Amino acid sequence: MKQLLIVFLFCIFFSTSFCQYYLRGEIKDVKGKLLPGVKINLFSKGNFSYASGSSGSFGIPTNSAIDTITLTLEGFEILKQSVDSKISQSFILKPLPATASLMRNKLTSLTKNLSKEQAYSFSAQGESYSSLVENSFIPAKLYPQTGFSLNIDRASYSNARRFLNNETNVPPYAVRIEEMLNYFSFKSSKENSSEKNFSCNTYITDCPWNKTNQLLFVNLNAPKLNLDSVPPSNLVFLIDISGSMDKPNRLPLLQSAFKMLADNLRERDTVAIVVYGGGVARILNPTSGAEKEVINKIIDSLTASGDTPGEGAIESAYRSARETFIKGGNNRVILATDGDFNVGQTSEKALEQLIIQQRQYGIYLTCLGVGMGNYKDSKLETLAKKGNGNFAYLDNTNEAQKVLVTEFTKTLYSVANDASLSITFNSDLVREHRLIGFDNKKTSIEDSTSELEGGEVGSGHSIMAIFEYSPQENVNVTSSTLGKINLQYKAPKETSTTYQKFDIPNQLISLNSSDSTLRFATAVTMFGALLKQSKYAKNFSFTDTYKLALSAAKKNDYAQQEFLQLLQKANKIYNPRKRKRGRDNN
Repeated sequence: MKQLLIVFLFCIFFSTSFCQYYLRGEIKDVKGKLLPGVKINLFSKGNFSYASGSSGSFGIPTNSAIDTITLTLEGFEILKQSVDSKISQSFILKPLPATASLMRNKLTSLTKNLSKEQAYSFSAQGESYSSLVENSFIPAKLYPQTGFSLNIDRASYSNARRFLNNETNVPPYAVRIEEMLNYFSFKSSKENSSEKNFSCNTYITDCPWNKTNQLLFVNLNAPKLNLDSVPPSNLVFLIDISGSMDKPNRLPLLQSAFKMLADNLRERDTVAIVVYGGGVARILNPTSGAEKEVINKIIDSLTASGDTPGEGAIESAYRSARETFIKGGNNRVILATDGDFNVGQTSEKALEQLIIQQRQYGIYLTCLGVGMGNYKDSKLETLAKKGNGNFAYLDNTNEAQKVLVTEFTKTLYSVANDASLSITFNSDLVREHRLIGFDNKKTSIEDSTSELEGGEVGSGHSIMAIFEYSPQENVNVTSSTLGKINLQYKAPKETSTTYQKFDIPNQLISLNSSDSTLRFATAVTMFGALLKQSKYAKNFSFTDTYKLALSAAKKNDYAQQEFLQLLQKANKIYNPRKRKRGRDNN
């Protein structure tokens, strides 16, 4: 009897010790979004680590019915707790303060205490764009201050150009007026004498579409780095070679673009190349910029095929950048794609979360968009902004030359991070004002916790912003200041904020007799408003815009002359009846 009892106890002990359980679960953030790539450690497994999958879930076999789990993810608090392996688990990771700030919805422009108006959503044939809400007039006495981000990409203009060149209407929701305006360089005639600070010049003119109103131009010029003295660059070319890139205006265009960029690299610069299409691979280990023949040979060898594992590719590129990180250098991933991710995390929110985790390493992100039909503008815009970087659309080799050669330092070398500007209007002189462009995403406006998003500014970048305002009537005030400007930003690698202040002299000049730069900027703004089908574009036409642009465009400026051609194309596309009537009269 005693022997049977011993055997029975031994069997119970043996079966318990070697019993297999399967610990299952999912990991989310505080907003309920699933988190991929979370490092998982179980006490029973010792130092062996697991990770949550692309869906944020996991399953781990274990011999322990009760175990201790530790969850670790960059930018989040470490979670350690006891778990029951027999029950499916759900874990929530809390973001660290810095991560929590990045995760909030960000505004492109902000008027303090202004109530939110209704926003509308848009979609397009296979392409995706952010849903935007146009800024309206607001009373200066109630809301004197307006701020906006200096993260101004230039993709919208070249994006509009590809539609017009294909004799197609430009989708209104694809138009960002400030991006179209800042596609052009509006260098002030007043030189910036300081190599460290921004310069700011303001101008006030009459408004061509509303004679009772006036325009305020704010022209901000960033300090310019000397290319010979800029720090070394650690670049990772992240190139989409999936099947959707197998068209002349996609992968072949990018191959030409990256070879142009490689020609500008120095011996002390390094470049690695990661590609994705049916899988992810690093096809060039970090290589000196002097090895141009090696770099170009790898670029020429690329062919397109397979699906689009964008999530894994981004993680691989950032990992490569971290491995060769240059302290005090220019560390940057350059992502080139049509944005059509279809494997792994594919939503804008999921990709945004991925980039937020990566930017904390001090690595910038530049996005280059290509293609037509399945192009995902909104995804690339989200990635660039959350990656503390910039975004351009390449529709031809001339644009590649402009972005990666002519504006090389603007694109790749930052002089300011988290940059934003605010203007406080003098309500004794200004009755109502509206910021033209800088429209906010629908989702950001709906979120009451949204805050103004600071942006990255490249070396020597010139930024133009335009306000339309109605002056106070019968003003007896003799104030010489229309308002005050406050600029704030952080220098690269710095944590403290730099502040600069400027006054806006109340000096009105005639637009017709003003510098050609102001007239051309006004024409571009009118062009954008017409394409956007803005409610403020009812009092002018493409013909009016063309006449103003013709009076200002420089004959030796290729971009400005091309703009005149686009205006003529737009007039024919948007006014077909006039074109037909003209043929009938011949």
